[in-house]
Amino acid sequence: MGQSAANLRKSDYKFINDELVDVYDIILRIEERSIRKSRFKDINIKQMHLVHAIGLHSKKTTSEVAHILKLSKGTLTANLNILERKGYIIRVHNHNDHRVINLKLTSKGRLLYRAHSAFHQQLVKSFLKGFNDDEVRLIRKAIINLREFLDKASEQV
Repeated sequence: MGQSAANLRKSDYKFINDELVDVYDIILRIEERSIRKSRFKDINIKQMHLVHAIGLHSKKTTSEVAHILKLSKGTLTANLNILERKGYIIRVHNHNDHRVINLKLTSKGRLLYRAHSAFHQQLVKSFLKGFNDDEVRLIRKAIINLREFLDKASEQV
């Protein structure tokens, strides 16, 4: 007959763990290769994700972006300097408080953002293929659980 519930659960955990690790690794490798083959080969994957965190039409502050990506101000500043020098972002003084710096994508940055977003849209579409609304709600719940765990873990590091 079938496996016991304990063994099934253990094998499910192993499968999910192995697949999460592999999927993460594969996504990063695909993104790295696509950067190297594209017109955006002058940046790295972390800088691409920084462009994505800034967003297409928003003018996030440096503090907001540092918080989103869990980066120190020093690490963020170094990468922003590179992205600004290469023409992906600009820093804009906030109209209400000139001490606050907002970040904005240039046309080159918006192009990179759209290319990166298209890949992620394909990922999500393929991931959800064949699932009904109830199953998608379960997936959402699982991702929320994972995100809460990762947020807590990143605070401890």
